Amino acid sequence: MNIAASPRPAPAIHRVSHLHLISHKLCPYVQRSVITLIEKGVPYARTDIDLAAKPEWFREISPTGKVPLLQIDNRHTLFESAVICEYLDETTETPLLPQDPLERARHRAWIEFGSAILNQIARLYSVNDETGFDDVRTTLRESFQRLEPVVVTPYFTGTEFGLVDAVFGPIFRYFDVFESVTDLGIFDGLPNVRYWRQSLRERESVRQAVGADYPQTLIAFVEARNSWLARLLQAKSRSPAQPLSAAVHNNHPAP
Repeated sequence: MNIAASPRPAPAIHRVSHLHLISHKLCPYVQRSVITLIEKGVPYARTDIDLAAKPEWFREISPTGKVPLLQIDNRHTLFESAVICEYLDETTETPLLPQDPLERARHRAWIEFGSAILNQIARLYSVNDETGFDDVRTTLRESFQRLEPVVVTPYFTGTEFGLVDAVFGPIFRYFDVFESVTDLGIFDGLPNVRYWRQSLRERESVRQAVGADYPQTLIAFVEARNSWLARLLQAKSRSPAQPLSAAVHNNHPAP
């Protein structure tokens, strides 16, 4: 028996008096929530916390101890960015996910793929040796190669901005900062991904999701880890004309 898939119901527009986002200034998962809020034109308050010294009130309302959290009317608290973004999408006008069930599921899958890329980026700025760094860089390049034939441009599915774009805007921002110091070569020969990256960089909601000090704060965060990328950023900032690996070796003392 064939059962036809029912279309996604129209969003139930919930009128809330107050939305409060609990966040951290560098967190990419926070950024995707902020981008969604801005795209939806929903007023909200934002409080950044220090994840290295979490306040007790935050511990009490966060089951996972992670950001973002979205407090609704001072009565309900949502956690996990995917849940927050889909709640906002389902309760406001102009959906950012497709109406068709199969397409909606496909977009959710690519959102999960974006989260996997964020884990790879965390390894990129944490790994301590050149071999490990090159392995992660290769893995990242392979991930974006998978996206190359999928992206329509200027956004993920063409001219309409969606939740997949909200997820990848913060991803590309990492490389905007890192490649302001050194070219990692991850996007070479990927014209669709490069065009998509540029389109998201210029999108107002993506730009507004972080503060003006984001690049400096991110670089300071990475440099404090004493990873291979940290040493690379430090070396290239001192001697930008040197080749990528030579700059690190020349500025990293022998054991």
